[in-house]
Amino acid sequence: MASKTAVIAGATGIVGRGLTDHLRSTGDWNIVSVSRRESDLGQGVRHVQADLLDKDDSSRQLSDLSEATHIFYTAYAPRPTWAEEVGPNVAMLVNLVETLEGVAPNLAHVQLMQGTKWYGNHLGPFSTPARETDPRHLPPNFYYDQQDWLVERQRGKRWSWSALRPHCIMGFAPGSPMNHLMGLAIYSVISRELGLPLRWPGHPAAFASMYNFTDARLLGRAMEWAATTQACENEAFNMTNGDVDRWERVWPEIAEIFGMKAGRKVQQVNLQRAMADKEPLWASIRAKYGLQPFELKQLVNWPWADWAYSTPYDQVSSIAKARRAGWTEVQDTGTMFRELVGGLVDNRIIPPAPGPAGSMKAS
Repeated sequence: MASKTAVIAGATGIVGRGLTDHLRSTGDWNIVSVSRRESDLGQGVRHVQADLLDKDDSSRQLSDLSEATHIFYTAYAPRPTWAEEVGPNVAMLVNLVETLEGVAPNLAHVQLMQGTKWYGNHLGPFSTPARETDPRHLPPNFYYDQQDWLVERQRGKRWSWSALRPHCIMGFAPGSPMNHLMGLAIYSVISRELGLPLRWPGHPAAFASMYNFTDARLLGRAMEWAATTQACENEAFNMTNGDVDRWERVWPEIAEIFGMKAGRKVQQVNLQRAMADKEPLWASIRAKYGLQPFELKQLVNWPWADWAYSTPYDQVSSIAKARRAGWTEVQDTGTMFRELVGGLVDNRIIPPAPGPAGSMKAS
């Protein structure tokens, strides 16, 4: 019987799923997923269906998790404005931690999942490479409120906390449409089906700017490392693949993975408008290739994709602090894309690419 028990809030999302898959592969953890919706995480995961926005429901549903040793908080409650996001996102964390702190005597660590929004990448250009010691931007930003509450809550306690700040997380989770990988994959597949080359749909400056990617699988391993390493106690860390890239540099390789020619020029397109009439085409693609019955709205949030591809400034974070604490992993960006797209093909989310580029994962 594993001696550590991970309680993962938001385990069915991109980050939570990557962490769950990793912890399950180690055999060292008991895993408890917590979310409002039903779980599809499979064997080896105990699921607790709870509404973390509801204090009473949280207390009722989580009260028997006395074995919890580590909390991984990856949940997110989107709201129309940044100010409106603060209340519910802090409340969910508070309800989870307060409940488990009261019933789990061996609680050792609480980890927050953040991102480069900490540095204001959602507002415009920011100082790069971003460092954990950089000053905060003008709030609101619910990351600040969550961390401030957690720091204060931890004072004098036996447990510790950590926070990770990835950028451009690449992974897949059904029903999580704010997803770089799926926006790129669906846009590519539809372009290919229409006989088009793969053109960059965003801002020309975003295509050329320096950028960090984060493989959700690497992030899962980093989450365990930070939650179990003494040097990471009560600290925040940037976490990316460990290299710096540009979309324009990796674009030809991405086109090759999808069995397409890379468009020579940027052709800026509003994807929300361009994809508004593509549901029938996607349905025909699903039928043609025997794909799983996901609708486009379940796979991609097009307004979010438009924003992600239209930020005309560098988005780079230093991971020197993590290196000094002992983190050594690096993920090649091209390899990441090839493996993750292959996984989408294997799981019948998208069709295989024609010819050699698609045959790797289509068999």
